[in-house]
Amino acid sequence: MFKFLMAIIGWSLSLHAFAQISVTGSVRDSKSNDALVGASVQLEGQNRYSIVDESGKFELKNVPGGTQVFIVKFLGYSELRHSVSLPFSGDLILLLDESNQLTDEVVVFATRANEKSPTVYSNITKLTIQKQNLGQDLPFLLNWTPSLITTSDAGTGIGYTGLRIRGSDATRINVTINGIPLNDSEEHGVFWVNIPDIASSTQSIQVQRGVGNSTNGAGAFGASINLQTNTRNDLPYADVINSFGSFGTQRHTVGVGTGLKNNFSFDARLSLIKSDGFIDRASSNLKSYYLAGGYYGKRTMIKAIVFGGQERTYQSWYGVPQSKLNNDRDAMLETAAAEGWNAEQTDQLLKSTSRTFNIYTYPNQVDNYAQDHYQLHLSQQLADGLTGNISLHYTYGRGFYEEYKYGASFKKYGFDSLQIGGTKIGSSDLVRRRWLDNHFYGATYSLHYEKGKVNSTLGGALNRYVGDHFGEVTWAQVSAIPPGHRYYFNQGTKTDFNVFWKTNYQVIEQLNAFVDLQIRAIDYRAYGIENELNEFQTKTNFNFFNPKVGITYSLSTNQNVYASFGVANREPVRSDFVSNINTSPPQHETLHDWEAGWRLKKTNASININCYWMDYTNQLVPTGKLNDVGAAIRTNVANSYRAGIEVDGGIRIHPKLSLVGNITFSQNKIFNFTEVIYDYGAAFDQQTEITNFYRNTDIAFSPNWVGGSSFTYQPFKNAEIALLSKYVGQQYLDNTTNSNRMLPSYFINDFRISYSWKPRFMHALTASCLVNNIFNEQYSSNGYTYGYFAGSAETRQNYFYPQAGRNLLVMLAMRF
Repeated sequence: MFKFLMAIIGWSLSLHAFAQISVTGSVRDSKSNDALVGASVQLEGQNRYSIVDESGKFELKNVPGGTQVFIVKFLGYSELRHSVSLPFSGDLILLLDESNQLTDEVVVFATRANEKSPTVYSNITKLTIQKQNLGQDLPFLLNWTPSLITTSDAGTGIGYTGLRIRGSDATRINVTINGIPLNDSEEHGVFWVNIPDIASSTQSIQVQRGVGNSTNGAGAFGASINLQTNTRNDLPYADVINSFGSFGTQRHTVGVGTGLKNNFSFDARLSLIKSDGFIDRASSNLKSYYLAGGYYGKRTMIKAIVFGGQERTYQSWYGVPQSKLNNDRDAMLETAAAEGWNAEQTDQLLKSTSRTFNIYTYPNQVDNYAQDHYQLHLSQQLADGLTGNISLHYTYGRGFYEEYKYGASFKKYGFDSLQIGGTKIGSSDLVRRRWLDNHFYGATYSLHYEKGKVNSTLGGALNRYVGDHFGEVTWAQVSAIPPGHRYYFNQGTKTDFNVFWKTNYQVIEQLNAFVDLQIRAIDYRAYGIENELNEFQTKTNFNFFNPKVGITYSLSTNQNVYASFGVANREPVRSDFVSNINTSPPQHETLHDWEAGWRLKKTNASININCYWMDYTNQLVPTGKLNDVGAAIRTNVANSYRAGIEVDGGIRIHPKLSLVGNITFSQNKIFNFTEVIYDYGAAFDQQTEITNFYRNTDIAFSPNWVGGSSFTYQPFKNAEIALLSKYVGQQYLDNTTNSNRMLPSYFINDFRISYSWKPRFMHALTASCLVNNIFNEQYSSNGYTYGYFAGSAETRQNYFYPQAGRNLLVMLAMRF
């Protein structure tokens, strides 16, 4: 009996010993030896696998001894089955061969740059996105890419957020999702709040600075951002992610996928994000979804994608007056008088907390908008080295923002004065909604050829937009105004066609030549009554030719130099036409972009140095000038430029310690600028233009210095500690380089810590904590200014968008 028990114990101990084997290794491209980040390594017959991390490594724990078969999969590569006798000394090196099977990357290939392109760009992988994605909007996940600045109306990175790259705002940054334009066709803006948590369904992001490669949609005047949604996942999965944090923030995400079965794959995601916001009442309630189904054959790929969101955000668009931030009571009273605020609003200004002040108190002062995107992608390998792709798309957006208006003049809503009893009334409090109902549909296409020394793409798009703009009065103090009264309506239609041909040609082994030629034709028509009750009609078209050329020269296998020249043309936006109803129409803008740089990439270090000169002709800028109905207009300035140097790179100081950083120094100037300020007289009964002339003045919101860094330490496997830093130099609120109209510089630091377990019953259990602004810096990332004269005294009002001090987000992600 004793021998039997000892045998059982010995057998159990041997099983335990076998169960403790840990296998580590790397997965690499068989030709280039590059690490294949994101590849999966699975044990045959077991539902346990590991994902290759950003260092190119993987680890499988508790692997039984004896002969085991490792199954390695990565999109775009043939599956590898590798047999190993365990225990095994050292690391496994698993090499994958490229597959001829079509992959999702063909959908975005036409608009993306690669290592042979004379274009400056940054790639952000899914693993990087997942690390930072604790619930903030996508601009904040990109905050550490070169030359990029983020801002948030609510101060938390949730709700209405935006970004600038090289000083260019969202209207000048081309954004596509799977090659399909996301920018609003009329105003060119990008509203990330309409597709909340899109980061959870994003496979990769490429940010190209400058003109970049030809793309679809509005011209890139500062940069382009190219998103690719989730690619095929060969293994089934389920994700449950929950985040909680400061200001009542919550994020709940559930995602599932079938993996690849019989050439088919299906994915789904639902998300809910809520936040009270840092600014008073600046709450967000964001819902979103993502559905995808695809067929993957040897020569054919068909994929249908549907995604969208519903947002309801309390308005915090007005900003905080500088007088409030300075807690200057006399200046606050001056602000209230300049704005014409009533006693209730003035009392709100004087009493509320300074940095979180919000003038809006009406409970339903909200923005309410829904947007649904439908995409169908078909890719076909037509011959050896020749692949065709066509994508059909349709986007439906609808919604409104609601406002409470104190003492609103009836004339602004299409009514004469009303006789009620014996009293004549010309104004009252009311609630209005301003609606947008739009449809955007069309097709993008590309034909890609790659063989020998030639890598060539013929692509383009044909898209059409129809947008209805209208306003309604939903309530008024006087019953004579019927609820639902529509006081204005106008419609805009836009047809946008472009075709481009770009080619990389390997002239000699070290020298690659690049040419990219694009023709773009635009027809825009708009008519009706605008929100100030002025009738307008616009009928215009533009024909642009946008050439780009460049060369890349390899100094060695791991470094090259490049130079390029590109031209971009951009049409005025809807508001430019509406604001110039009775004046000469605005002209289109032209950009000549010169770029040159050096790239070095080694095993443990990389560096990129890029110099740029962006020369603008007829750039549209605000000058303070008003049209004949008092609306602000932009005018063309003949000559302006942006010039700078960008340095970014990274180094692995130690196997556990790495540093990634970037810094940009730039000059952003308008050669000759004329500011217009109005003098309304001491009694506000006259209007006279006062003009101020400036030479070589700074372009608004264009800091000379921008820098970012990520200092990462891995104390042990599956644990990471990171310090994320961002510096933004001073920015001017307008184009006058006036220090009294300025956003001060700021330096903020975020602290992130995460740890992953790999229990037997799930792929990974990850806990993360993100402390934003850990040193509690008080700063504002955005603002605006306006001024006027009343007789000899100038009234100047500056408004800022303060960002939250120290705040916390924690996340638990369960991945099955």
